[in-house]
Order: sequence, then C-alpha cells, then structure tokens
Amino acid sequence: MEEKQELFGVCPYVTSQRLLTGKWSIYLMYLLRDGPVRFNELQRRMPETLTHTTLSRQLKLLEQEGLIERHVVSDIPPKVEYSLSEIGQKFDQVLDALASWGTEYIAYLNSRS
Repeated sequence: MEEKQELFGVCPYVTSQRLLTGKWSIYLMYLLRDGPVRFNELQRRMPETLTHTTLSRQLKLLEQEGLIERHVVSDIPPKVEYSLSEIGQKFDQVLDALASWGTEYIAYLNSRS
C-alpha cells in the first residue's frame, strides 16, 4: 500500500486550509486586522454568542500557529490583548479577496431567489 505524502508545509492550499480550520479563525483575523483588541471586546464583536472557552481555544490555536500574538497589559486587573503577528498581517490581502468573492456570492444568492 502506497503511503500518502504529508502536504502540510509543502502545498500552499493544504497548509492554508489546515491553519484556518477553526470555525471562527478567518473572522477573528478580520477583527484583529485594524490593531490590538482585548478578549472581552472580541467576544462582544462575534456574530454569534461564543463561550469564553470556545473563543479562548480558537485564539490559542491561532497563537500556536503564529498568526496572532497575545499581550498581557499589566494593569490592575491585568488585561489581555490580541493582535496579528507579522505573518498574520500578511493575511490582509486574503481577507480583501475573500470579502470581494463573498460579496459576489451574496449577489449570486440574491439573484437566485
């Protein structure tokens, strides 16, 4: 039996797809594109109600992959802010392309009704 080749880190499509597997990963990248945002503000801006645990898990995954950075602001009480990393900021062009395609697809859906 032939062994399948691991394509993560080799194929750009497989690599991108694997990095963005979380349901909210692309939307979180969108919310962080304009600068740092605190955890509670991210939770408020989500289009659906997310539990603290779900949002925290998604942010940790994006941080582990190097797409976002977590900063603890040493206030009393301490606050946590998230921002795009250097490589995460390069995702901005992808967000623009997705917005353009998404807008066209919404028009397509509306034309079908």
